[in-house]
Amino acid sequence: MLFLFRLPRMLKLPISSVLRGFFNFISQRLSHLLYILELGYSVMYNDVDMVWMADPFPYLEGDHDVYFTDDMTGYQMSLISCSNNCGMYPVKPLNHFHDLPPPGKKGRTHICSCMIYMRPTDGTKLVMKKWIEELQDQPWSNVKKSNDQPAFNWALNRTAAQVDLYLLPQAAFPTGGLYFKNQTWVQETKGLHVIIHNNYITGFEKKIKCFRDFGLWFVDDYAVLE
Repeated sequence: MLFLFRLPRMLKLPISSVLRGFFNFISQRLSHLLYILELGYSVMYNDVDMVWMADPFPYLEGDHDVYFTDDMTGYQMSLISCSNNCGMYPVKPLNHFHDLPPPGKKGRTHICSCMIYMRPTDGTKLVMKKWIEELQDQPWSNVKKSNDQPAFNWALNRTAAQVDLYLLPQAAFPTGGLYFKNQTWVQETKGLHVIIHNNYITGFEKKIKCFRDFGLWFVDDYAVLE
């Protein structure tokens, strides 16, 4: 079963209203996701600024509660020889550990909230409820422009002992700050990429241009002519 969440058109509104509207939208989205989980369905959630290069489901192995990706962009010179101790935020090889990474400077992890796979378990529902609670504790304002990712990380950090969490391999699920900024790494991991996230860049047209520049814009090839 496929569930779609569509962001209302707010392109002509002031930027502050757009940001507040987006925050309200993502806040409501969490309740919808929790409702779907309560119905007994697994949920595969991802943002629309992503390109699927391969089937991600073989990577969603085991019976873990929540699967997610790392949003760090750090790079190590040798991907193959990199171990868990080769830097504070190394790019992770395919065989890296799958536990929640250690917290960063702000006391929380830097997990991306844009691609998440969730099974309808008690552990997953606990994370979702904590995520909603954390977001309610960080309301949006013109001074503090909150978003859902810090709240998601706090929810993971504070429920990790009670939930079976699974970190997906960054070589297969790279963040945009890594994929589009480090072509050496892209060549080292060629053929391993599954979902590429075009984050670390803002603006609809800029994202499309980035996809085009890297040969990842396939919409025109498959567009339906009216």
